[in-house]
Amino acid sequence: MNVQAAGRTVFFVSDGTGITAETLGASILSQFDQLKFKQKRLPFIDSLDKAERAARTIEQQRAEDGRRPIVFSTLVDPGMIACIRRVDAVHLDLFQTFVVPLEAELGIKSNHTIGRFHHATDSDAYKNRIEAINFSLAHDDGQSAKNLDGADVILIGVSRSGKTPTSLYLSMQYGLKVANYPLIPEDFERGGLPNALQGLRQKCFGLTIDPLRLSDIRNERRPGSKYAAPENCRYEVDAAERMMKREGIGWLSTTTKSIEEIATTILDTLNLARPG
Repeated sequence: MNVQAAGRTVFFVSDGTGITAETLGASILSQFDQLKFKQKRLPFIDSLDKAERAARTIEQQRAEDGRRPIVFSTLVDPGMIACIRRVDAVHLDLFQTFVVPLEAELGIKSNHTIGRFHHATDSDAYKNRIEAINFSLAHDDGQSAKNLDGADVILIGVSRSGKTPTSLYLSMQYGLKVANYPLIPEDFERGGLPNALQGLRQKCFGLTIDPLRLSDIRNERRPGSKYAAPENCRYEVDAAERMMKREGIGWLSTTTKSIEEIATTILDTLNLARPG
């Protein structure tokens, strides 16, 4: 391994939350998964004073590490960008990479507005997303069967197969109203979908999981219980998959899939628009 690359510190610098810089930066860093990176977010750098403090933080880290940090930035103010770039680091200006070529192509200047995301709180899309999140929280783990016909997606699967995080991701990222409904042994004994899901098959998508992985997850919650026993997990997963096949419901295993991969598969399988 290249000693100069090992243990490199990575900064995500933004005039907003830093989530965009971190998401894009982490995606790029994942191409170098043989290395370990120390990741630090510097959000809300929306004044020259804050930019100068951020620059000192990055410079101090460079001195401590003895090697140049990597800086992913979504700053838009030229003065703040120049301040950060004075530090001896590897600078990757994500907005500049995309905005400058688009300005040249479109023949107009961008707004260069600091904290542009703040305006999202006034938009219909933002309000719809909040409504979607509230819907998904109210319909988590079968808490409520009311208004299920208003769901964009209904995730089904055995307990601890990944339904809740996937529901919230779809709501927060895409503004979709997602309910998730657990399949329990009583459903398998009846041999059909729960009564609450009758007539809603076209909205359903199934999540399954490797039984041994499910057993490990359940043991963290209820160690040594029948609920977590490998043989019970195998029974529930097999029964759930048979039900999905019989009902003609699309499904996938979450065992080795990221939430992003699961969400994309659901969107494409159910042919859902991405309103977020």
